[in-house]
Amino acid sequence: MARFGNTLLSVCAALGLLAAAGGAAQAQEKFTLRFNHVLAPNEPFHKGFVNWAKRVEERTKGGLRIDVFHSAQLGVEEDIIEQMRQGANVGQNTDAARLGTYVPGLAVVNGPYFVETLDEVGKLAQAPTMVKWQEELAEKHGLKVVCFNWVQGARHFFTNKPIKTPQDLSGMRVRTPPAPIWQESIRALGASPVAMPFGDMYPALQQQAIDGVELVYNNIPGGRFYEVLQYANETKHITLINFEVISAAFFNKLPKDYQTALVEECTKAGEETSRNIQELEAKTKEQITSRGMTIVKDVDLAAFRTAGEQAYKKLNLSDAKAAVYKEIGK
Repeated sequence: MARFGNTLLSVCAALGLLAAAGGAAQAQEKFTLRFNHVLAPNEPFHKGFVNWAKRVEERTKGGLRIDVFHSAQLGVEEDIIEQMRQGANVGQNTDAARLGTYVPGLAVVNGPYFVETLDEVGKLAQAPTMVKWQEELAEKHGLKVVCFNWVQGARHFFTNKPIKTPQDLSGMRVRTPPAPIWQESIRALGASPVAMPFGDMYPALQQQAIDGVELVYNNIPGGRFYEVLQYANETKHITLINFEVISAAFFNKLPKDYQTALVEECTKAGEETSRNIQELEAKTKEQITSRGMTIVKDVDLAAFRTAGEQAYKKLNLSDAKAAVYKEIGK
């Protein structure tokens, strides 16, 4: 009997060792996220993404690695988003306009003059309506928003003639992303929107296929747009809030502590990068004016605000806007 008991103990011990080894192997499982963005490597966002990646890797002790790809090295946003929906281990810096093609209400975030300060952006994360839209995006469309507090600043029109009123944009072809809220916003503000990838803007301006672009200040040096544009018109028509999105299926495979690290470090890096961009904007203005650009400040913002409301009405987003405003106290 004693002999049988010793044998049983030995078997149990062996099984315990195997279970422990299996648990250790599982704990050591490594994950890699390939993160894509369209911006140049010298832009503040790229540095911010690299910092995010470094902190996540350190916090997970190498268990979760983020490889950052600039200048759309992995492909255009729409293709990357589709890969995410299929469960690929890729991520994309994108915006609410593109995500709004899946959950229409989200597009409101990229509407004209929707929010205008970093404090207002911060309040959006807690708005119940915003939370609901993100849940729908993940559950129904396979896209997980890691965080969305990366703010590139206010978008302005950059052209070869001064712009002070919506009427000044009449007949002008202005590049903007292809999503409906972008297109309708630019149309409402007076221009004719032209959908075009980010990387095609410079040659399109050279060839006069478009008359201008609408971007944030920090895009101008990175794309060397001061070589083909003369005026920076401070319309401030959209606060460019960026969403860091990955595959919901990939996110759900990660251990809980990896998920937490990914989200918390994304939010932290987003806050830091957004404030750095605000501080850098003054230097960027000096840089582009030294390159020959003229900054137009006497813009009729009231007229642009009024004109911008048409975009919300056109896309039936007025109620969505009102709901979020009520929740953030705006």
